Amino acid sequence: MYHIRKTKTASGAVAIQVVHYADRVLIVDAHVGSAHTDEGVKTLKTIAAAWIEKAAKQSSIFPASTDRRGLALVSQCAYLGIRYAFLYEILHKLVARFGFSAYCSTLLQDLVIMRMVEPTSKRRSFELLEEYFGIHHRRQAFYESVPWWIALKDRAERSALAVAAAEFKFDFSLVFYDVTTLYFESFEPDDLRKPGFSKDNKFNQPQIVIGLVVSNEGFPVAYEIFPGNKFEGHTLIPVIESFKRQHAITTLTVVADAAMISLDNIEALKQHGLHYIVGARMGNLPQKLMHEIADGLQQRDGATLRVGTAHGMLVCDFSLHRYRKDKRDMDKQIKKAEGFIRDPAALKRTKFLKLGGNAAYQLNTELIEKHTRLLGIKGYYTNLGSDVSDRVIINQYHNLWRVEQAFRVAKNDLQMRPIFHFKQETIKVHVLICFMALAVSKYLEIKTATSLQQIIASFKRVTDARLLNTLTKEEIVMRTKIPERVRTILKKLELPY
Repeated sequence: MYHIRKTKTASGAVAIQVVHYADRVLIVDAHVGSAHTDEGVKTLKTIAAAWIEKAAKQSSIFPASTDRRGLALVSQCAYLGIRYAFLYEILHKLVARFGFSAYCSTLLQDLVIMRMVEPTSKRRSFELLEEYFGIHHRRQAFYESVPWWIALKDRAERSALAVAAAEFKFDFSLVFYDVTTLYFESFEPDDLRKPGFSKDNKFNQPQIVIGLVVSNEGFPVAYEIFPGNKFEGHTLIPVIESFKRQHAITTLTVVADAAMISLDNIEALKQHGLHYIVGARMGNLPQKLMHEIADGLQQRDGATLRVGTAHGMLVCDFSLHRYRKDKRDMDKQIKKAEGFIRDPAALKRTKFLKLGGNAAYQLNTELIEKHTRLLGIKGYYTNLGSDVSDRVIINQYHNLWRVEQAFRVAKNDLQMRPIFHFKQETIKVHVLICFMALAVSKYLEIKTATSLQQIIASFKRVTDARLLNTLTKEEIVMRTKIPERVRTILKKLELPY
């Protein structure tokens, strides 16, 4: 049976030991420490009692007057490092808020969290989960789970939609659509991974095309994967039609850029009872229509007009700010063209050049005149009626940047590409993980008006120092004080801590 023993040291301090008797011989089991004050001796006795309780695996029948958990002398502790348990706790609560925890395994949730914290390969993610949070998963479990996770795409989209409706009043009346490309660290194509027009200038590498639907705030609500050689204009109808059918939408306006415009797309949108606002390529308009638009706007800042076309009503506006920018850009191109004519070896070709009759390059004055007429003018095709003002249509189109912003978050903050997987199933799961992480990330950014990187950096300031009590072998965790900035973020997220 263990006992707490007090004894005097040569310096006059009181030493506390844990001892027991064997055959009437005193055996010292642990030297707890020594102290010169009554308070110090009391603390050492408490630590000794904790040692006995742990060693004997039996609690005292008498109530302890002091909470012994976490008590230790610094000299008895070994530093084990730090962890970011606070960061994990907050992100896990947000993942649960989306409802992902209802149907996603712990491993899938942890990979979504890791994609936000420090996006990297799956192998490295497993290592960082253990290093940052002390969470261990079998690596093979990822590949074993892939066939089950593929079926979660629709449920993940519905979870995102539920949050969009509850938090941002999303009502399906307006969505924004755009595409991007994700390349692979490989040069071997297959049925899905194909070379095509790359937005990352990786034309020699296979890629996939991602179509993304976002709300007015830039919050992602749906996505689709296409082969890498799919023309982006051919992705609009399948994605929007599927979105409309899946959620039984009756009225919907889709906003997309000029790459999506075609007579086939316009007809398909009309057939499905959808409204659209699509950017117009003004340079492709007939000369007569260009003159009509320029004469109607008369370079008046903020002026708008509507003209009928085969693609629907064309709403045009003139901006003095845009005019100045367009003029600067055109003047630079003309200057480059003139320099090329003077010295063909000095500069690269520019768009304001054409071959003359003697096979020498000369300024393309017709093209310059055409661009001059369109300076400061932008156009938007729509089938919305006159009850929707020109300015509302123009402003809605200008919100298309929110899709581009969502793609920037996915590609840069979440490092959605390059993709290191090669099988179609694992590729689809990778995109699923990125979509779920993007939804939570955009939620964080919209609610806090702070970038994901700044939020993660702020949360990582709250660390847990890990100390090992070498006497009791108990791990003691000491958390840093939560900064006011972090408390402000938590308040905006409605996560009191």
